[in-house]
Amino acid sequence: MATFRDLLAAAKAEITEVDTATAEARIAEGWVALDVREPDEYDEGALIGAVHIPRGHLEAQVEGKLLDKTKPVVIYCAGGVRSAFAAKTLTELGYTDVVSMAGGFGRWKDEGRAWKTPVVLTPEQRNRYKRHLLLPEVGSEGQAKLLGSKVLMLGAGGLGSPSALYLAAAGVGTIGIVDMDEVDASNLQRQILHNIDRIGDRKVDSAKKTLTMLNPDVNVVTYDTRLDASNIIDIISGYDIIVDGADNFPSRYLLNDASVKLGIPVVHGSIFRFEGMVSVFHPLEGPTYRDMVPEPPPAELAPSCAEAGVLGVLPGIIGSIQALEVIKVLLGIGEPLIGRILSVDTTDMSFRTFKLRADPENEVTYANRDRIIVQELDGLCAPGLSH
Repeated sequence: MATFRDLLAAAKAEITEVDTATAEARIAEGWVALDVREPDEYDEGALIGAVHIPRGHLEAQVEGKLLDKTKPVVIYCAGGVRSAFAAKTLTELGYTDVVSMAGGFGRWKDEGRAWKTPVVLTPEQRNRYKRHLLLPEVGSEGQAKLLGSKVLMLGAGGLGSPSALYLAAAGVGTIGIVDMDEVDASNLQRQILHNIDRIGDRKVDSAKKTLTMLNPDVNVVTYDTRLDASNIIDIISGYDIIVDGADNFPSRYLLNDASVKLGIPVVHGSIFRFEGMVSVFHPLEGPTYRDMVPEPPPAELAPSCAEAGVLGVLPGIIGSIQALEVIKVLLGIGEPLIGRILSVDTTDMSFRTFKLRADPENEVTYANRDRIIVQELDGLCAPGLSH
């Protein structure tokens, strides 16, 4: 009958072991560092950027976290025993380039190599966000980043409602809401932050009640005011990203100029009848709103939703896409709609993407930020912000 030592010797005979210096060099070259220690060990310290899968869950979880079986992997544990068995397992699962780090994290730490204490979520947070934690693109680090992020909602109406709900559910730590309207019965066809008991309440107060009941992790900051040139810089400063749910051109241009001046990305959304669109205006990485619409169209060519109507479910679609783009930008995953416009027509359920290029005549750019004067559009006012 084989002993533990026999099994370990057999495993090591079938795998490749490297020392800590070689492991460090390979990780620097882009190899994945896989930590197979228990959660309490991992929480006390780990290699920077390591993927964590406890050895007992390796077979069940690894293919969901390490999708590319050709990407090389350095596995480590506390001393080099569990990592040897794990390396043998990964090889049997079809991973083509796997090594075990001899000496494990103990030796790595003793030699003074770089490590850090991972973000530790509470047990309640691990349970709430467990579906995020299973995504290798999010994980504990990404969830902690969301919890530390600040997102400003421009409007608590048709677009702001689904965006705010999903961002709060996702665990965005601070959500600011700008709106100066009251809840009206006509809002309830699409503005799902509110309900019939809140008719007559301030929208920001109604929104805060809904979001804090959904997720107590979220700090909701309210701005029950009209956004104008005198207060916009103070309000948006300090936010990581802004969700544009405005329903009028003056507010959009005001937001554009202020956000470009401060270098804050804006996830824009707009809706009309059965159609909607989404784009990400990132002043540091791509075109902005003035590149898409250099000048506001005549009022008769741009009727509001109050005048033309809107299908109630449409802002749910567009607002949800806005929330998704916010998360992509915050976590640096996927390809956000920077330099692209996503157009949605729900009558034939078509999704089309168009490229957006910077207008060479547009002088409202981040490079010219010191020269930008944030002011109201001449002859126009900025009414309420809710679709």
